[in-house]
Formats: sequence, structure tokens, C-alpha cells
Amino acid sequence: MFHLIVTELRHHVPFTVLGAASGIVFVIIIALTDTLPVVSGASETVFGILHPLHVVLSAGVTTVMYRSHSRGRILPTILIGYFGSIGIATISDSLVPFLGESLLHLPHAEAHIGFIEMWWVVNPAALLGIALGLWKPVTRFPHAGHVFLSTWASLFHIIMAMGTTVEWLLVLPIFAFLFLAVWLPCCLSDIAFPLLFSREGVHSEEH
Repeated sequence: MFHLIVTELRHHVPFTVLGAASGIVFVIIIALTDTLPVVSGASETVFGILHPLHVVLSAGVTTVMYRSHSRGRILPTILIGYFGSIGIATISDSLVPFLGESLLHLPHAEAHIGFIEMWWVVNPAALLGIALGLWKPVTRFPHAGHVFLSTWASLFHIIMAMGTTVEWLLVLPIFAFLFLAVWLPCCLSDIAFPLLFSREGVHSEEH
């Protein structure tokens, strides 16, 4: 399992760097065009869209990974799909960005825990992802979408905390936190978490 996790993390570095870079390019554009106040005003709404979409894709991929490497029992599949998506999407979209916001002393740093503050949207989103994973077991595209959605959900979480100005010295640290927010949690959610509960899956992936 350790070898599998390390291999997957290594393979996902370039793609995650690309996702984080796309977020930084967006930050630079809004800084140069002086549109941060407008974007910041809409950031809570955008986060409220991207985070549930991230949960849908995460739940779908986690469900497919577990079911394809286990006996496919429904109740364990639903539980693993739910906790894998809700728990790790919260770490990725909310907790890691909040840690970065706090360390960088951004003026409006808040955790914004989706499954609590938007429980009527985020929890059904997880169930929808599980249903889609049970209905159509395709993992390759949803995982790619998961990485980019996670990046942009984390980005808008950070933008909510910025206020009205972009400090140029913070661009590289923001890039680092975007990378960390996506790289480790997404691989854990999509790959390691479901396979931890499937001994068959570990042997299958190793071979």
C-alpha cells in the first residue's frame, strides 16, 4: 500500500502543478485588472458551486475504486464513498486552504466547512456521486476533473479570505498551498482510501 501511494503521488505531481498554476494565473489576472473586489464578492457563491461538484466527482471515483477491487457490497460501498468524499474534500477544499490563510494572515480567513454550513447541498452531492459511481464505473475522466475542481474550489476559498487587494509576495505561498490542498488529499480520496478497505484492491493494483 505504501508503495502504491508513493507511486500515485509521484505520477500526479505534474498534473497537480498544472492545476495549481492555472489558479495562480487567475490570481495574477485579477490582480493586474484590479478586479479582486468583484471576484471576491462572488467567491462564496463560486465556492458553493465548485465544492459540491468536487464532492460529486470524489464520491464517484472513490465508489468505483472500492467496488472494482472488492466484493462490491452496497452498504460498505456507500459508506466508503460518502466518508471518502466528504472527509477528504473538506480537508482539500477547506482545511488546507484555511491553514494557508491563517499562516499568511489573510484578513478574512475562515474554515467554511461545506458539509456543515451547506449540509443540504454537500451531503446530497456525495450521495449523487455514489449513485453515479454505482451506475457508470468510469474513473479516468472523473479523476482528472476532480483534481481541477479541487484546485479551483481551494482557490476560491482562499480568495474569500483575501479581501480587496493581492499581495504579490503571497503568490508563491498561495501556489504551494493550492498544490498541497489538491495533491495529497485527492490521491488519498480517489486511490488510497478505498483500497485500504479492499485487500483484493491492493494486490490488484500492485500487479
